[in-house]
Amino acid sequence: MAEKPILIIGGGPAGLEAARSIADLGYQAVLVEKRERLGGTPDEAHYAKLTPDLRDAPKAMQEMIDPVTNNPNVKIHFGSTVTSASGSAGNFDVTIKNSKGSTTENVGAVIVATGFQHFDPGRETQQYGYYEHDDVLTLVDLEKMLTEHKVVRPSNGQPPKSLCFIQCVGSRDRQIGNEYCSKVCCGIASKGAIEVRQLLPDCKVYIFYIDMRMYGYWENEIYWPAQEKYKVNYVKGIVTEVVKKGDGLMIKGEDTTLGRPMEIPMDIVVLSVGMEPSAGTREMAKVFGLQLNKYNFIETTGGPLDTVTTTVEGVYACGASTGPADLEDSVSSAGLAAMKAISLVRKAAQAA
Repeated sequence: MAEKPILIIGGGPAGLEAARSIADLGYQAVLVEKRERLGGTPDEAHYAKLTPDLRDAPKAMQEMIDPVTNNPNVKIHFGSTVTSASGSAGNFDVTIKNSKGSTTENVGAVIVATGFQHFDPGRETQQYGYYEHDDVLTLVDLEKMLTEHKVVRPSNGQPPKSLCFIQCVGSRDRQIGNEYCSKVCCGIASKGAIEVRQLLPDCKVYIFYIDMRMYGYWENEIYWPAQEKYKVNYVKGIVTEVVKKGDGLMIKGEDTTLGRPMEIPMDIVVLSVGMEPSAGTREMAKVFGLQLNKYNFIETTGGPLDTVTTTVEGVYACGASTGPADLEDSVSSAGLAAMKAISLVRKAAQAA
């Protein structure tokens, strides 16, 4: 009996890698994407360059999209969501809905690659004034400016003379329940700082941090070049408030290295917002009956030795649907999920 297709939910980096891996090995993939285009968060949020190698993000994502589109082994449902599922490992009936109606796909295994959403800095607290001050941005807002090669103050359209990043906004925060580190924010802020300095050599750039968390090659590829080549100022401290001062902003807080209060005028403040489970992740957990962890990401069962197997046999999860992840994590886990899904559908076909 022929192997059944494998369903992949989400057309971002993890979903694209899973679909490509499955198709390359001669198996059928059914990819469901809620938007009308592929690329996930890097495309939707207008990422300019990738961390840590500063590759052009649109070009890199297109290189992931091309092997999947017009691939005879990949069927894509655009503008679609999975609304219900029944059956068990090796034989799932999944209902897929779009604006034109619903269809059912019979698949052998499922891979959830529904990614993450960025923390909303105005949801819990207004201490940074994101919805109050035009010149307070998020990493996502800055990425769009960097993509357009035009970093300016929204309040007056002028290039900033000073710009800072505030780290751990929505991460490592027990009060709001996001006790975890979002893993990539330090690197992305450092990458963004380099890009700002490349565009605006006269702009003074600061990064205010609790702890700098660079891992692997990021230390040498981003952190040290940002300081030594691009003269980005790293300040270990806690920013407690952003207020209006004249036609600019004033950040207030404590320099924890020197142990003294600080007040620094700033033209633009960029909030390094962390990762949270996406709405799609939470919805797919309900549809397939998947257990969530204490942070509402999808729970996997094997700890560090198996990062993709969920509590439901035949359903796998990868990328940032299981927790904070960078692109390397997402692509690696997607490959693992694809291999496990292929193994399952092969065994199911042999047993039939």
